[in-house]
Amino acid sequence: MRIKRSTLAGLFAALLVGASVAAARGEGFPSRPIRVLVPAAPGGPTDVGARLAAEALARVLNSPVYAENRNGRINVFGSYLAGDADGYAILVASTGTLTIIPAARQVPYDVERDFVPLGTVWRTASALEVRTGLGVRTLAEFVARAKAQPGALTIGSSGVGTPAHLTIELLKREAGIDVIHVPFRSAGESLRAVTGGQVDALIGDVQIVAPQLNAGTVVALAVTASRRATGLPDVPTMGEAGLPGVVSEPWFGFVVPSKTPPAIVKRLQDALAVAQDDPIYQENLARQGASAGEHGPAPFAQLITADAAKWRAIVTAAGIKLD
Repeated sequence: MRIKRSTLAGLFAALLVGASVAAARGEGFPSRPIRVLVPAAPGGPTDVGARLAAEALARVLNSPVYAENRNGRINVFGSYLAGDADGYAILVASTGTLTIIPAARQVPYDVERDFVPLGTVWRTASALEVRTGLGVRTLAEFVARAKAQPGALTIGSSGVGTPAHLTIELLKREAGIDVIHVPFRSAGESLRAVTGGQVDALIGDVQIVAPQLNAGTVVALAVTASRRATGLPDVPTMGEAGLPGVVSEPWFGFVVPSKTPPAIVKRLQDALAVAQDDPIYQENLARQGASAGEHGPAPFAQLITADAAKWRAIVTAAGIKLD
């Protein structure tokens, strides 16, 4: 028996509609591996954080989730948004890519319009550390020295426009001090400059400077997080030391395009919230001196909004421009 072409066309259209409805409802998701796109080189905090989160998310979804490194940090965002918004590609976003860089240069995306937050996967504490030969042991002593010698003290960072650089500018504003920012190409370089006596201080992630802190080659004055760092229980926060306005915590989180079907977004958000409670994940993060941050998409969205406003004000006041 022959089937009319019109009948076949109708059946085909019905199948397409059925598939679209199933996708919109998130039925059967995921049915294939999910990629986590990491706009950074292997081995760094972004890569490590993404892989740990991907492993935890895979356990919750009972489906493969793997990290895939991509070159060209900002360009990755543009190409990502041009791809399929089906939930099978998750992007790692950071303090820099969502809140600092958009304030300092043109980018091929609009943070609020183009992305939906899934949740944070990495939050870590930074600290103000000084060389031991400086003879400073507290934040109050550092601020007093800086005020007594304007423009004399130097503070290193991992580069212009990085969270460390912006934290230095925030410290200058809140403490009312004039210090010289010295940018390096990495956190490791700035740390070597401090231990070698080329600069007086640095803003650096706690886990990166931990060996030098334990060896006594640098002194931690205050943590820039809202609470004390697990690895530095005896070091006060900036707030405890007298500068409550200096709060800066580098973070990474997962986002998907805003065009992604809402049911799939909800599936990923719920799964990531569960993954954040995964004991193995939490233990692995603790070894890195990090945490998963507050659970769920709402706190992540609030964090993005708050940091965007804070860092835009700093970028504007300091006249920071990025190429």
